[in-house]
Amino acid sequence: MTPADLSRTVLRAVRRAVDEGALRAPVPARVRVERTRPGGSGDYACAVALQLAAPAALPALEVAAVLRERVAAEPGVGRVEITGPGFLSFTLDAPAAGDRAVLDAVRDQGLAYGHGDALREEILQFHHAREVRAAVTAHAVRRLVVAQGARVRVSCAEASDPDWARLGVTVDAHGTPPVPLTGIRPVPAGATAGELLERLGPDATRWGLLRPAGHDRAALGPDLLVQGEANPLFRVRYAHARARALTRGAALLGFTSGHDPDGEGPFPYDGAARPLLDLIADHPGVLLAGARHRAPDRVARQLEAVAHAFFDFHDSCPPLPAGDEKPSAAHRARLALAEAAGTVLAGGLSLLGIRAPEHL
Repeated sequence: MTPADLSRTVLRAVRRAVDEGALRAPVPARVRVERTRPGGSGDYACAVALQLAAPAALPALEVAAVLRERVAAEPGVGRVEITGPGFLSFTLDAPAAGDRAVLDAVRDQGLAYGHGDALREEILQFHHAREVRAAVTAHAVRRLVVAQGARVRVSCAEASDPDWARLGVTVDAHGTPPVPLTGIRPVPAGATAGELLERLGPDATRWGLLRPAGHDRAALGPDLLVQGEANPLFRVRYAHARARALTRGAALLGFTSGHDPDGEGPFPYDGAARPLLDLIADHPGVLLAGARHRAPDRVARQLEAVAHAFFDFHDSCPPLPAGDEKPSAAHRARLALAEAAGTVLAGGLSLLGIRAPEHL
Protein backbone atom coordinates (compact mmCIF):
# COMPACT_ATOMS: atom_id res chain seq x y z
CA MET A 1 0.00 0.00 0.00
CA THR A 2 1.45 3.35 -1.06
CA PRO A 3 0.91 6.62 0.88
CA ALA A 4 -1.62 7.66 -1.76
CA ASP A 5 -3.45 4.34 -1.30
CA LEU A 6 -3.52 4.85 2.47
CA SER A 7 -4.85 8.38 2.06
CA ARG A 8 -7.70 7.08 -0.11
CA THR A 9 -8.33 4.26 2.38
CA VAL A 10 -8.73 6.73 5.26
CA LEU A 11 -10.96 8.96 3.14
CA ARG A 12 -13.19 5.98 2.34
CA ALA A 13 -13.41 5.21 6.06
CA VAL A 14 -14.54 8.77 6.74
CA ARG A 15 -17.13 8.63 4.00
CA ARG A 16 -18.41 5.27 5.25
CA ALA A 17 -18.67 6.56 8.82
CA VAL A 18 -20.68 9.56 7.60
CA ASP A 19 -22.92 7.40 5.40
CA GLU A 20 -23.59 5.06 8.32
CA GLY A 21 -24.44 7.92 10.65
CA ALA A 22 -21.50 7.28 12.99
CA LEU A 23 -20.19 10.77 12.20
CA ARG A 24 -22.10 13.91 11.34
CA ALA A 25 -19.54 16.01 9.54
CA PRO A 26 -18.68 17.09 6.00
CA VAL A 27 -16.41 14.65 4.17
CA PRO A 28 -13.12 16.42 3.39
CA ALA A 29 -11.91 16.62 -0.19
CA ARG A 30 -8.70 14.83 0.77
CA VAL A 31 -6.97 13.28 3.74
CA ARG A 32 -3.29 13.86 4.34
CA VAL A 33 -1.06 11.10 5.72
CA GLU A 34 2.58 11.64 6.60
CA ARG A 35 5.46 9.41 7.52
CA THR A 36 5.73 9.05 11.27
CA ARG A 37 8.42 11.26 12.77
CA PRO A 38 11.36 9.72 14.66
CA GLY A 39 10.18 8.33 17.97
CA GLY A 40 6.59 8.07 16.79
CA SER A 41 4.41 5.00 16.43
CA GLY A 42 3.72 3.12 13.21
CA ASP A 43 4.65 3.83 9.61
CA TYR A 44 2.30 6.74 8.90
CA ALA A 45 0.19 9.20 10.87
CA CYS A 46 -2.93 11.24 10.13
CA ALA A 47 -4.66 14.12 11.92
CA VAL A 48 -8.06 13.75 10.23
CA ALA A 49 -9.83 13.01 13.55
CA LEU A 50 -8.71 16.38 14.92
CA GLN A 51 -9.88 18.03 11.71
CA LEU A 52 -13.35 16.47 12.00
CA ALA A 53 -13.84 16.86 15.76
CA ALA A 54 -15.37 20.33 15.73
CA PRO A 55 -17.86 19.82 12.85
CA ALA A 56 -18.81 16.41 14.29
CA ALA A 57 -19.29 17.94 17.77
CA LEU A 58 -17.31 15.07 19.27
CA PRO A 59 -13.96 14.79 21.03
CA ALA A 60 -11.16 13.98 18.61
CA LEU A 61 -10.47 10.73 20.47
CA GLU A 62 -14.02 9.53 19.79
CA VAL A 63 -13.76 10.46 16.11
CA ALA A 64 -10.46 8.59 15.94
CA ALA A 65 -12.06 5.51 17.51
CA VAL A 66 -14.85 5.55 14.92
CA LEU A 67 -12.35 5.72 12.08
CA ARG A 68 -9.93 3.26 13.61
CA GLU A 69 -12.29 0.29 13.42
CA ARG A 70 -13.10 1.02 9.78
CA VAL A 71 -9.51 1.53 8.62
CA ALA A 72 -8.15 -1.46 10.55
CA ALA A 73 -10.34 -3.82 8.51
CA GLU A 74 -8.84 -2.68 5.20
CA PRO A 75 -6.40 -4.97 3.35
CA GLY A 76 -2.79 -3.92 3.75
CA VAL A 77 -3.30 -2.20 7.10
CA GLY A 78 -1.78 -4.23 9.90
CA ARG A 79 -2.43 -2.06 12.95
CA VAL A 80 -4.11 1.28 13.70
CA GLU A 81 -3.33 3.09 16.95
CA ILE A 82 -4.71 6.28 18.48
CA THR A 83 -1.98 8.51 19.87
CA GLY A 84 -1.85 11.90 21.57
CA PRO A 85 -5.02 13.99 21.35
CA GLY A 86 -6.47 11.90 18.50
CA PHE A 87 -3.87 11.13 15.87
CA LEU A 88 -4.26 7.90 13.92
CA SER A 89 -1.02 5.95 13.49
CA PHE A 90 -0.89 3.20 10.88
CA THR A 91 1.40 0.20 10.65
CA LEU A 92 1.12 -1.34 7.22
CA ASP A 93 0.86 -5.08 6.85
CA ALA A 94 3.12 -7.19 4.66
CA PRO A 95 5.76 -4.56 3.79
CA ALA A 96 7.14 -6.80 1.05
CA ALA A 97 3.78 -6.77 -0.71
CA GLY A 98 3.64 -2.99 -0.30
CA ASP A 99 7.07 -2.62 -1.86
CA ARG A 100 6.01 -4.75 -4.79
CA ALA A 101 2.87 -2.67 -5.20
CA VAL A 102 4.92 0.53 -5.49
CA LEU A 103 7.23 -0.90 -8.14
CA ASP A 104 4.35 -2.52 -10.00
CA ALA A 105 2.57 0.84 -10.09
CA VAL A 106 5.65 2.52 -11.58
CA ARG A 107 6.04 -0.25 -14.14
CA ASP A 108 2.37 -0.18 -15.13
CA GLN A 109 1.94 3.61 -15.25
CA GLY A 110 5.35 4.50 -16.66
CA LEU A 111 5.99 8.22 -17.01
CA ALA A 112 2.45 8.88 -15.76
CA TYR A 113 3.28 7.41 -12.32
CA GLY A 114 2.02 9.93 -9.78
CA HIS A 115 -0.53 11.49 -12.10
CA GLY A 116 -4.10 11.45 -10.82
CA ASP A 117 -7.50 13.12 -10.80
CA ALA A 118 -7.45 14.93 -7.45
CA LEU A 119 -8.00 18.28 -9.23
CA ARG A 120 -10.54 17.03 -11.77
CA GLU A 121 -13.20 19.45 -10.51
CA GLU A 122 -11.00 22.52 -10.97
CA ILE A 123 -11.04 24.88 -13.95
CA LEU A 124 -8.05 27.19 -13.53
CA GLN A 125 -6.92 30.39 -15.19
CA PHE A 126 -3.38 31.69 -14.71
CA HIS A 127 -2.07 35.08 -15.73
CA HIS A 128 1.57 36.20 -15.87
CA ALA A 129 3.75 39.12 -16.92
CA ARG A 130 5.74 39.22 -20.15
CA GLU A 131 8.84 37.86 -18.45
CA VAL A 132 10.68 34.61 -19.09
CA ARG A 133 10.67 33.15 -15.58
CA ALA A 134 6.97 33.90 -15.11
CA ALA A 135 6.22 32.31 -18.49
CA VAL A 136 8.26 29.14 -17.83
CA THR A 137 6.83 28.81 -14.32
CA ALA A 138 3.25 29.16 -15.59
CA HIS A 139 3.95 26.53 -18.23
CA ALA A 140 5.36 24.08 -15.66
CA VAL A 141 2.48 24.71 -13.26
CA ARG A 142 0.07 24.06 -16.12
CA ARG A 143 1.70 20.67 -16.69
CA LEU A 144 1.52 19.80 -13.00
CA VAL A 145 -2.15 20.65 -12.52
CA VAL A 146 -3.20 19.02 -15.79
CA ALA A 147 -1.43 15.85 -14.61
CA GLN A 148 -3.79 15.94 -11.60
CA GLY A 149 -6.91 16.28 -13.76
CA ALA A 150 -7.49 20.06 -13.83
CA ARG A 151 -8.36 22.10 -16.89
CA VAL A 152 -6.20 25.17 -17.38
CA ARG A 153 -6.02 28.37 -19.42
CA VAL A 154 -2.93 30.61 -19.33
CA SER A 155 -2.81 34.25 -20.38
CA CYS A 156 0.01 36.80 -20.61
CA ALA A 157 -0.21 40.54 -19.99
CA GLU A 158 1.33 41.25 -23.42
CA ALA A 159 2.17 39.41 -26.62
CA SER A 160 4.53 36.48 -26.05
CA ASP A 161 8.26 36.71 -26.62
CA PRO A 162 8.89 34.62 -29.78
CA ASP A 163 11.84 32.93 -28.05
CA TRP A 164 9.49 31.40 -25.46
CA ALA A 165 8.48 28.81 -28.06
CA ARG A 166 12.07 27.49 -28.01
CA LEU A 167 11.53 26.83 -24.30
CA GLY A 168 8.32 24.94 -25.01
CA VAL A 169 6.13 27.70 -23.57
CA THR A 170 2.64 28.25 -24.96
CA VAL A 171 0.15 30.97 -24.02
CA ASP A 172 -3.58 30.81 -24.68
CA ALA A 173 -4.38 34.53 -24.64
CA HIS A 174 -2.82 37.98 -24.31
CA GLY A 175 -3.87 41.23 -22.73
CA THR A 176 -5.40 42.29 -19.43
CA PRO A 177 -8.08 39.80 -18.31
CA PRO A 178 -11.57 41.21 -17.71
CA VAL A 179 -11.62 39.67 -14.23
CA PRO A 180 -8.70 39.14 -11.80
CA LEU A 181 -6.98 35.81 -12.35
CA THR A 182 -4.50 33.80 -10.31
CA GLY A 183 -1.13 35.41 -10.93
CA ILE A 184 2.20 33.65 -11.50
CA ARG A 185 4.70 36.07 -9.93
CA PRO A 186 8.18 34.62 -9.32
CA VAL A 187 11.20 36.87 -8.90
CA PRO A 188 12.15 38.08 -12.43
CA ALA A 189 15.08 36.29 -14.05
CA GLY A 190 16.88 39.48 -15.06
CA ALA A 191 17.46 38.20 -18.59
CA THR A 192 15.44 37.48 -21.70
CA ALA A 193 14.66 34.06 -23.09
CA GLY A 194 16.98 34.67 -26.05
CA GLU A 195 19.91 35.56 -23.80
CA LEU A 196 19.39 32.52 -21.59
CA LEU A 197 18.97 30.16 -24.52
CA GLU A 198 22.20 31.41 -26.10
CA ARG A 199 24.16 30.87 -22.87
CA LEU A 200 22.51 27.76 -21.43
CA GLY A 201 20.22 26.05 -23.93
CA PRO A 202 16.60 25.11 -23.19
CA ASP A 203 17.03 22.37 -20.55
CA ALA A 204 19.48 24.19 -18.29
CA THR A 205 17.46 27.39 -18.68
CA ARG A 206 14.24 25.72 -17.55
CA TRP A 207 15.96 23.99 -14.62
CA GLY A 208 17.64 27.21 -13.54
CA LEU A 209 14.32 29.08 -13.62
CA LEU A 210 12.23 26.37 -11.95
CA ARG A 211 14.55 24.86 -9.32
CA PRO A 212 14.47 27.82 -6.87
CA ALA A 213 11.23 28.66 -5.09
CA GLY A 214 9.35 31.44 -6.83
CA HIS A 215 10.32 34.04 -4.22
CA ASP A 216 14.05 33.21 -4.50
CA ARG A 217 16.47 34.55 -7.08
CA ALA A 218 17.22 32.17 -9.93
CA ALA A 219 20.91 31.28 -10.28
CA LEU A 220 21.52 31.25 -14.01
CA GLY A 221 25.30 30.96 -14.27
CA PRO A 222 27.58 28.54 -16.15
CA ASP A 223 27.38 26.03 -13.25
CA LEU A 224 24.18 24.76 -14.86
CA LEU A 225 26.26 23.33 -17.72
CA VAL A 226 28.93 21.62 -15.62
CA GLN A 227 29.11 17.86 -16.29
CA GLY A 228 29.74 16.88 -12.69
CA GLU A 229 28.16 15.92 -9.38
CA ALA A 230 28.09 19.51 -8.16
CA ASN A 231 25.45 20.30 -10.79
CA PRO A 232 22.06 18.95 -9.58
CA LEU A 233 20.59 18.91 -13.10
CA PHE A 234 23.47 16.81 -14.40
CA ARG A 235 23.20 14.49 -11.39
CA VAL A 236 19.46 13.94 -11.98
CA ARG A 237 19.88 13.29 -15.68
CA TYR A 238 22.93 11.10 -15.13
CA ALA A 239 21.01 8.98 -12.60
CA HIS A 240 18.30 8.48 -15.22
CA ALA A 241 20.85 7.58 -17.90
CA ARG A 242 22.60 5.19 -15.53
CA ALA A 243 19.32 3.45 -14.69
CA ARG A 244 18.65 2.93 -18.39
CA ALA A 245 22.20 1.64 -18.90
CA LEU A 246 21.58 -0.97 -16.18
CA THR A 247 18.63 -2.33 -18.16
CA ARG A 248 20.78 -2.60 -21.26
CA GLY A 249 23.57 -4.26 -19.28
CA ALA A 250 21.19 -6.79 -17.76
CA ALA A 251 19.88 -7.69 -21.21
CA LEU A 252 23.43 -8.43 -22.34
CA LEU A 253 23.80 -10.73 -19.33
CA GLY A 254 20.53 -12.48 -20.17
CA PHE A 255 18.25 -11.36 -17.34
CA THR A 256 15.54 -8.80 -16.66
CA SER A 257 14.10 -7.14 -13.60
CA GLY A 258 11.47 -8.77 -11.44
CA HIS A 259 10.58 -10.36 -8.13
CA ASP A 260 10.34 -13.89 -6.82
CA PRO A 261 7.42 -15.23 -8.92
CA ASP A 262 6.10 -17.17 -5.93
CA GLY A 263 6.22 -14.12 -3.69
CA GLU A 264 8.21 -16.08 -1.12
CA GLY A 265 11.32 -15.28 0.80
CA PRO A 266 12.53 -11.92 2.14
CA PHE A 267 12.11 -9.01 -0.19
CA PRO A 268 15.61 -7.51 -0.62
CA TYR A 269 14.72 -3.84 -0.16
CA ASP A 270 16.42 -2.76 3.01
CA GLY A 271 19.56 -0.87 3.91
CA ALA A 272 20.52 1.59 1.19
CA ALA A 273 17.54 0.50 -0.93
CA ARG A 274 14.94 1.63 1.61
CA PRO A 275 15.38 5.43 1.23
CA LEU A 276 15.09 5.14 -2.55
CA LEU A 277 11.97 3.00 -2.39
CA ASP A 278 10.40 5.38 0.15
CA LEU A 279 11.07 8.37 -2.12
CA ILE A 280 9.50 6.55 -5.07
CA ALA A 281 6.46 5.70 -2.93
CA ASP A 282 6.15 9.36 -1.89
CA HIS A 283 6.45 10.66 -5.47
CA PRO A 284 2.68 10.88 -6.22
CA GLY A 285 2.19 12.98 -3.10
CA VAL A 286 5.00 15.32 -4.10
CA LEU A 287 3.50 15.83 -7.56
CA LEU A 288 0.09 16.59 -6.07
CA ALA A 289 1.60 19.03 -3.57
CA GLY A 290 3.54 20.73 -6.36
CA ALA A 291 0.30 21.14 -8.31
CA ARG A 292 -1.75 22.39 -5.35
CA HIS A 293 0.87 24.92 -4.28
CA ARG A 294 1.83 25.93 -7.84
CA ALA A 295 5.40 24.99 -6.91
CA PRO A 296 7.46 23.17 -9.58
CA ASP A 297 10.51 23.67 -7.34
CA ARG A 298 9.11 20.91 -5.09
CA VAL A 299 9.28 18.48 -7.99
CA ALA A 300 12.85 19.52 -8.80
CA ARG A 301 13.94 18.95 -5.20
CA GLN A 302 12.22 15.55 -5.20
CA LEU A 303 14.15 14.54 -8.31
CA GLU A 304 17.42 15.60 -6.68
CA ALA A 305 16.59 13.45 -3.64
CA VAL A 306 15.72 10.45 -5.84
CA ALA A 307 18.98 10.82 -7.78
CA HIS A 308 21.02 11.02 -4.56
CA ALA A 309 19.30 7.94 -3.10
CA PHE A 310 19.73 6.10 -6.41
CA PHE A 311 23.50 6.50 -6.39
CA ASP A 312 23.73 5.46 -2.73
CA PHE A 313 21.68 2.37 -3.56
CA HIS A 314 23.63 1.66 -6.75
CA ASP A 315 26.96 1.77 -4.95
CA SER A 316 25.81 -0.33 -1.97
CA CYS A 317 23.59 -2.84 -3.80
CA PRO A 318 24.84 -3.24 -7.38
CA PRO A 319 21.98 -4.33 -9.66
CA LEU A 320 24.38 -6.10 -12.03
CA PRO A 321 26.54 -9.09 -11.01
CA ALA A 322 30.28 -8.56 -10.96
CA GLY A 323 32.91 -10.78 -12.56
CA ASP A 324 31.86 -14.42 -12.76
CA GLU A 325 28.90 -13.91 -10.43
CA LYS A 326 25.62 -15.30 -11.74
CA PRO A 327 22.50 -13.11 -11.87
CA SER A 328 20.34 -13.88 -8.86
CA ALA A 329 16.85 -13.03 -7.60
CA ALA A 330 18.45 -10.20 -5.63
CA HIS A 331 19.92 -8.73 -8.82
CA ARG A 332 16.54 -8.91 -10.54
CA ALA A 333 14.86 -7.14 -7.61
CA ARG A 334 17.57 -4.47 -7.44
CA LEU A 335 17.22 -3.87 -11.16
CA ALA A 336 13.46 -3.41 -10.71
CA LEU A 337 14.10 -0.69 -8.16
CA ALA A 338 16.73 0.99 -10.35
CA GLU A 339 14.37 0.98 -13.33
CA ALA A 340 11.59 2.47 -11.20
CA ALA A 341 13.94 5.25 -10.13
CA GLY A 342 14.78 5.96 -13.77
CA THR A 343 11.10 6.12 -14.66
CA VAL A 344 10.36 8.54 -11.80
CA LEU A 345 13.25 10.78 -12.86
CA ALA A 346 12.16 10.79 -16.50
CA GLY A 347 8.54 11.49 -15.60
CA GLY A 348 9.43 14.32 -13.24
CA LEU A 349 11.77 15.95 -15.75
CA SER A 350 9.05 15.68 -18.38
CA LEU A 351 6.62 17.59 -16.16
CA LEU A 352 9.25 20.32 -15.82
CA GLY A 353 9.63 20.38 -19.61
CA ILE A 354 13.19 19.03 -19.49
CA ARG A 355 14.58 16.19 -21.60
CA ALA A 356 15.84 12.99 -19.95
CA PRO A 357 18.49 11.56 -22.32
CA GLU A 358 19.25 7.84 -22.13
CA HIS A 359 22.94 8.52 -22.82
CA LEU A 360 25.13 11.23 -21.25
